[in-house]
Amino acid sequence: MPVSDAILTQILTQLEELQVSQQTLQAKLDALAASKTASPPLSPRSGGTPIPGRQAAADAMMSTEAPTASPHSTLIHSPSTSPSTSTIGAHNDRDKEREKLLYPSRVMLTTYPDQHGIKPYPLQWGAADASTRGPVICSRLPSSIKQRNAIGAHSGSYSIYRALAIAMGTLNPTHKPDYSKTEPAVPIPQQPSWSDPSKIVSFDPWGHLVPQVYRRELEELGLDVRPSIAVTRAHMKLSEIDESVRKGSLTIDGKILLKSAPLVNADGTQSTEDPGVEISISKAAVEPVWYLPGVAERFGISEGLLRRALFEDTGGMYPELITRPDIKVFLPPIGNLTAYIFGNPAYLSDESKELTLRVHDECNGSDVFGSDICTCKPYLVYAIEECIRCAQRGGVGLVVYFRKEGRALGEVTKYLVYNLRKRGGDSADKYFKATELIAGVKDMRFQALMPDVLHWLGIKKIDNMVSMSDMKYDAIVGSGIPIHKRYDIPEYLLPPDSRVEIDAKIAAGYFSHNKKITEADLVKTVGRTWEETEH
Repeated sequence: MPVSDAILTQILTQLEELQVSQQTLQAKLDALAASKTASPPLSPRSGGTPIPGRQAAADAMMSTEAPTASPHSTLIHSPSTSPSTSTIGAHNDRDKEREKLLYPSRVMLTTYPDQHGIKPYPLQWGAADASTRGPVICSRLPSSIKQRNAIGAHSGSYSIYRALAIAMGTLNPTHKPDYSKTEPAVPIPQQPSWSDPSKIVSFDPWGHLVPQVYRRELEELGLDVRPSIAVTRAHMKLSEIDESVRKGSLTIDGKILLKSAPLVNADGTQSTEDPGVEISISKAAVEPVWYLPGVAERFGISEGLLRRALFEDTGGMYPELITRPDIKVFLPPIGNLTAYIFGNPAYLSDESKELTLRVHDECNGSDVFGSDICTCKPYLVYAIEECIRCAQRGGVGLVVYFRKEGRALGEVTKYLVYNLRKRGGDSADKYFKATELIAGVKDMRFQALMPDVLHWLGIKKIDNMVSMSDMKYDAIVGSGIPIHKRYDIPEYLLPPDSRVEIDAKIAAGYFSHNKKITEADLVKTVGRTWEETEH
């Protein structure tokens, strides 16, 4: 028997033993609770949003609930009798009252399959239609908790801010969103890939249609089902595009590229300065929703190993990854992606139309603040220009922007690497080694999930890909979408201090149409020192 299967079997055996133990404990707790009279409802925090009692949640809370923490085990201990701490004591008492109001039952650490009251709503990933597939339900509200079929919380990393808002009393935890008039501004119709469980595993392809396709679950059954995708229209305004129009490299067509409204002076009069241009776009924000069996297969590992890693290496944040092997969907606390569409969105799935694509991973320092140590912003702007030209030729352009800051290592790690590079000799031969010394790996973006958004949009081929990345190219082609032409960034667009990055990437296998870099060449490519920036 393979080691991974043996470990999984051992874990499942231990879970069964825990289930018997927790059922016995639950029976004792229920008997104890029944012998006590319930306390009356408490008033919500003054000054905040009124929060109704959650006593109904006590009946919905299932087993493996630990007794509520004693005053001696809370993070903020009971105040002393000193007058100087009387205000703190009052605040603590108030917050304890609110905690009882918000969470009237014992703490539920986790759940197990087949225990009393649990009946996950049916969810068949990759089903032919939305009704058969079923909604994604991760809510712990009383109306949904027994029927949860997903682990985690909506809104990715922003779920933490929602929890803070509830704790502070500014958000009612039972608030029911009004989704009227929020339907997609442009249609993103069902594609055959939506019914293929191997093509889309990292988000819910029905996520933008939740209020329409799961109306019964929302309105009749009262389940807390939420959209995980939103599609809208907008105008994009970039000073670099203004400059390209002034230079004549882009032309206003009144459809894709529009003249901006006149500028206004500080005194309110109309300015005579050139207002520049705007780009008419459609865009979709997509939150992560992982189908764990599919994600594991995509990365070539077992589902059991994936679950264990996600549990252990997030500080044990999601115990149900271990205790609920029957739940196959996980909403991870990571950043989303945004798809920016230039031209008619319907052309994305039309093989007769030309399609230009850039897949861009977030770089806050360059994309927003113009750092010149990398090529991210100029490459992004160049891709937007190419998308505009493609749309003006009768095709369609697409830029997919992923929140994977610093090669998914994070901005802190990225800045530490910058420091090492500048202090240790910033040459191209040390470029990737510097990252590995700090992070232990040179890249954690792992592009295996990236093509999902292309399949969601019905893309079957890519005419022009504005990217040098071999990992992105291999992932897209490997998913069944051919790429006919690749672009590298033109030499004249390279920022002054980015030569180290580009040469290191080309030597590592990144695409370049006319430049070959050897290991010997890398030593000669040296970046600017800090001293050179001090004037």
